[in-house]
Amino acid sequence: MLHLIRRSNICAAATVSLLLFRVAAATELRFDPVGRQVIETRLREYPGDNRQREITLKQLFSDAGCSDKNVTEQPVKGSKVPNVICVLPGSSDKVVIVGAHFDRVSAGDGVVDNWSGASLLPSLYEALRGEPRRHTYIFIGFTDEEKGEVGSRFYVQQMTKEQVAATDAMVNMDTLGLAPTEVWASHSDKRLTGELVYLARQLKLPVTGVNVEQVGSSDAEQFAVRKIPRITIHSLSQETWNARILHTSKDKLSVMRLDDYYQTYRLLAAYLAFLDATAPEVPARASRE
Repeated sequence: MLHLIRRSNICAAATVSLLLFRVAAATELRFDPVGRQVIETRLREYPGDNRQREITLKQLFSDAGCSDKNVTEQPVKGSKVPNVICVLPGSSDKVVIVGAHFDRVSAGDGVVDNWSGASLLPSLYEALRGEPRRHTYIFIGFTDEEKGEVGSRFYVQQMTKEQVAATDAMVNMDTLGLAPTEVWASHSDKRLTGELVYLARQLKLPVTGVNVEQVGSSDAEQFAVRKIPRITIHSLSQETWNARILHTSKDKLSVMRLDDYYQTYRLLAAYLAFLDATAPEVPARASRE
């Protein structure tokens, strides 16, 4: 996935002017994160090939309460396995997309890369579903990221100009649980990054910026092509990269740091609720095209 790790000094100061009036919102967020046992149980559902993982992810969405009418399989040109999509309807036409790829390479078990991200999607849906939301949340398990972001590229290509204009954020999760929460700051929207840092400080949860440069890409970059604000959450540090876990036989459940993994889930659940409560109106969204 990457060849060079560089730590980034991320700071919420750049967005202070936007955030000062939102302080109260951080203490009034309404969301209901699932317990750690549920998170770990879903993480352990990694076995199988990519087709089996797709079936498992769809079942996990159902278990989390995403009804049949809100769960779809999107056939993807160039892939034998579809994207899995769960929609949590909101009261406006504004959208937040939350994504993670569920496919794996043949070496190892593909727990870190990237069942760690994919298996959180149903739990994030579950954390948000109990309260009315302004945004519609679209949770997507992407197919064939390892073959060149096939699933995310197809999804983005199918988006209309109106759908692009309505999308306030794309939150991407890839390779979690090796360390505390990290942000690929150089490939993330500054406002989205600043808000995550701000919220983490309020919740006293760790987050740092670690740039994974000279990477081929990530699913989030497909959304950047359409100028949709994106942020990528990961857990790669120089230490974990040097351990040579990704795309090797070492990618197993035993290398996961489950305390860090659950903290990342808690932060992401709060972050998604925060985005719904505080996302500013952006004029002339159609001009993105």
